[in-house]
Amino acid sequence: MTTWNLRRRPGRALGLVLLGFLTLLVLRRYLHLEPGSCDREVAQRLDWSNLTRPWLRRRQLGLQAKDQNFMLEDSTFWIFGGSVHYFRVPKEYWRDRLLKMKACGLNTLTTYVPWNLHEPERGRFDFSGNLDLEAFVLTAAEIGLWVILRPGPYICSEIDLGGLPSWLLQDSGMRLRTTYKGFTNAVDLYFDHLMPRVVPLQYKHGGPIIAVQVENEYGSYNKDPTYMPYIKKALEDRGIEELLLTSDNKDGLSNGAVDGVLATINLQSQHDLQLLSTFLFTVQGARPKMVMEYWTGWFDSWGGTHNILDSSEVLKTVSAIIDAGSSINLYMFHGGTNFGFINGAMHYYDYKSHVTSYDYDAVLTEAGDYTAKYLQLRDFFGSISGTWPAAGSSTTMGPCFCSETPEEFFPDHPTSTPIDLCARMSWTRTGTPLPPPPDPLPKTAYESVTPAFYLSLWDALKYMEAPINSEQPVNMENLPVNNGNGQSFGYTLYETTIASSGVLSAFVRDRGQVFVNTVSIGFLDYKRKEINIPLIQGYTTLRILVENCGRVNYGEIDNQRKGLIGNIYLNDSPLSKFRIYSLDMKKTFFQRFSFDEWNKVPEAPTFPAFFLGALSVALSPSDTFMKLEGWEKGVVFINGQNLGRYWNIGPQETLYLPGTWLDQGINQVIVFEEKMAGSVIQFTETPHLGRSRYIN
Repeated sequence: MTTWNLRRRPGRALGLVLLGFLTLLVLRRYLHLEPGSCDREVAQRLDWSNLTRPWLRRRQLGLQAKDQNFMLEDSTFWIFGGSVHYFRVPKEYWRDRLLKMKACGLNTLTTYVPWNLHEPERGRFDFSGNLDLEAFVLTAAEIGLWVILRPGPYICSEIDLGGLPSWLLQDSGMRLRTTYKGFTNAVDLYFDHLMPRVVPLQYKHGGPIIAVQVENEYGSYNKDPTYMPYIKKALEDRGIEELLLTSDNKDGLSNGAVDGVLATINLQSQHDLQLLSTFLFTVQGARPKMVMEYWTGWFDSWGGTHNILDSSEVLKTVSAIIDAGSSINLYMFHGGTNFGFINGAMHYYDYKSHVTSYDYDAVLTEAGDYTAKYLQLRDFFGSISGTWPAAGSSTTMGPCFCSETPEEFFPDHPTSTPIDLCARMSWTRTGTPLPPPPDPLPKTAYESVTPAFYLSLWDALKYMEAPINSEQPVNMENLPVNNGNGQSFGYTLYETTIASSGVLSAFVRDRGQVFVNTVSIGFLDYKRKEINIPLIQGYTTLRILVENCGRVNYGEIDNQRKGLIGNIYLNDSPLSKFRIYSLDMKKTFFQRFSFDEWNKVPEAPTFPAFFLGALSVALSPSDTFMKLEGWEKGVVFINGQNLGRYWNIGPQETLYLPGTWLDQGINQVIVFEEKMAGSVIQFTETPHLGRSRYIN
């Protein structure tokens, strides 16, 4: 073995001196800024001293899967985790939700990273505001939570296209979640930008991230055996050095495993719990057991029922998982909201779009309020906790801190295995009390708003950007908009001219309202592919307003292009010469409408239409829920923020409006309604999602 002697290698010694000098300059640049420097935020993120300095030098091994135990450094560690997605919660409420997590007795936060939101256009990245991943992870660290990061690139999460950007579908040969060159090139560019933000947040760098997940539930997809090794290498090559995990349900577990990566399982039922040890042992032998997703509830779809999982059933299953010697992550601890158009969909036998609320019947409600599940789980975790860990603590590193000498705690059982010891300690040892839960955020039922102004979609078209002229229909993703990246979300309006009646047929994705001039004659969707055009005289404008109701997030995702797919036919003859309007309804969309362009609401409005009203907030704004009784289907915008879709087919009957998005004084309310407007917009202190589960 060669011995490194500085006296024999003067060039290398000089290089080290220069490197040290440059390092001092960099540290001075970022950690000793003058007051008012624009780089102050960067400096704060690089300065870990307030979190970890007392024991930073001890961070050498990180979280390890050693035999049947998780080990953090030299101590046995149990993961008691909960999922919260930063992109589904207003940034101002992150701390509130994570404090409630800590007070429930959990020690680890898990979160997905949505590629489609962070890179809305190829090469243009957004990590600001509600998408500030680094700020979210730092908030968890300050509160004393470890973090398991799930960066994808595919995340499922009931989000549009499973979190993959829609511009990937501009490639007609695209094969998502494979080593197809067009996909891996895009992943590489994204990871090149994302991972430099993540690497400094890892445990071995002084941060709270103790593990990183490799993709998500790939065993159920299983299209390319070289894909998961590619993702693993892509992470490691960019500096990810913490424990790597996979996550699969029982049906995909064997196909989702990767050499050198710890397999974890997703489940909900007691039946699946009985298979926990069998499946994991079959895949990887005697390794630490982890339920990465214990589903505390389930998501809802439009036209369905609100899913409920009884709190006693949740407590029973959580107890059984931990009693089986397994770590656990509650999915979801707090679901939040599919603000805007980010919701996904499922399409097995029928296409079903997910609702705006991601309440999930989780441990905390959509608005972050306590439930019976929270109270019971807090009692449970409080009864089994020792001294709980903080992400930066200098003492205990886990909810179950095991001595290297079992006799110290259990002299009658000197031969206990570490996992048995932890299990016994979990049930018998009571340590520091849990922190008190934060007070619930106040709710207010504001006075109803009567829209005073109105603008039909047809009148609004003249204020839009010029339409796209095309010989044939163009799907949303391939429209020449958004700097060549196509349209991701919202509506697209197709116009052409016809001169006869007959049968109109088209493949519409997902829902298209058909108009002759401005008169609605019905809808086209997955089930209704034809519609009769009534008798007309002369040349007439045919219009189809197509809504992307959400791309499928789980299963077959390659064919999720939206809008009109292929040609549209009248009496089997293809139509041509289209004018296409991209109605993405971003914040800039409404800036085109000056106040002078709005009209007073008529007795018989023409639909679709925009309705404008004012919500007056006299005191400090509070959370509330909007109820659109008498309205049929559309979208609501408050001060430019897209709250999401409403639809009278349920099960969701109210929209969550965070108080932090309201101003004291007058607030602008815009409703885009497709078919039928109510007279007022109501507000209530509680949501309507089915059976109430609130704790007063």
